Amino acid sequence: MSAEPVRVDPDRAERLAEPGAAHLVEVRNLVKEFPIRGGILNRTIAVVQAVSGVSFDIRRGETLGLVGESGSGKTTVGRLMLRLIEPTSGTVRFDGADITYIHGGHLKPIRRRMQIIFQDPFASLDPRAPIGDSIGEGLRIHQIGSQAERREKVRRMMDLVGLSPYHARRYPHEFSGGQRQRIGIARALVVEPDLLVCDEPVSALDVSIQAQVLNLLKSLQRELDLTYLFIAHNMGVVEHISDRVAVMYLGKIVEVADRETTFRDPQHPYTQALLSAIPVPDPERRRRRVILKGDVPSPVNPPSGCRFNPRCQVRAELGGPAICAEQEPALLDLVPGQGHHQCACHFRGSGTAAPSTAAAGPASAASPAPGGATPAHGG
Repeated sequence: MSAEPVRVDPDRAERLAEPGAAHLVEVRNLVKEFPIRGGILNRTIAVVQAVSGVSFDIRRGETLGLVGESGSGKTTVGRLMLRLIEPTSGTVRFDGADITYIHGGHLKPIRRRMQIIFQDPFASLDPRAPIGDSIGEGLRIHQIGSQAERREKVRRMMDLVGLSPYHARRYPHEFSGGQRQRIGIARALVVEPDLLVCDEPVSALDVSIQAQVLNLLKSLQRELDLTYLFIAHNMGVVEHISDRVAVMYLGKIVEVADRETTFRDPQHPYTQALLSAIPVPDPERRRRRVILKGDVPSPVNPPSGCRFNPRCQVRAELGGPAICAEQEPALLDLVPGQGHHQCACHFRGSGTAAPSTAAAGPASAASPAPGGATPAHGG
């Protein structure tokens, strides 16, 4: 991906790292189970555990990257946040208000402040409607402005995302993939939301176009003071756009840290495996490649204990300690009370057989990392 180099804005990083930074989104113990029905009476015969006890926060103005393999539950988390689907349990708070069980007219003004960009821009657009109508649909639904004011707002938004306002009467099939994604971005932003869920917005685009769309999203965030949940499976994309990164595996968040820490000092074996797959352009550099064995287990019948334990390279190096299969690790602060870096692993560490000693004193290589740290709910 030929995106601009990752740059850190010191003022922005300091503001987002402040302990008192306002949380726009607070998710606690979110669970979503999908029933599998069958038989003559169409009864529930099994349950897909798509999301299992996920907790995190998103600070106002930041980008939280949510990354994981296909089927990890990251898209489901985004849709639960937006109340596009109902949670089985848990809570979602938006700007201080619990929106978990709000319905009907009470949800409509909140929905205006929370929008989504879909993965496939062509599938999310009405092929029979001119793009100007599609972009302005949210204005009509929320009854914002007169007809003339809506047309003007659509023209301004098209110009803001790099589309010619003169093309407002054209149809989706007349645009390229990158242009269609810009249409999707304009449609989401025209109602002036605070939160934007970006559901793999560049995965369907050519690599050269990905960089343009990512740079556009970063520019719009600065200009419009937006907050992003950026869902992706490409770690390179996540590194380019995120302030913090949450890594998901089989319905659970296994590690949360700021961008620099995630890519410099990952503690969870799954995060280490994901990062080891990123190509290194420098032929002189060598990176330890972690090859995960087997396939992702079924969310219908996930493994006991740590869900990553059947594929974990660290557990294999340690000789298969029983605790990994018997006890589910909690998402804990590596430095108690700080909330800057959380990891859910009994042997969190460098990816060798040595467990982490960040949370307490020294431990033997065959002992789990010490417990007693503060449970983490985002930062």
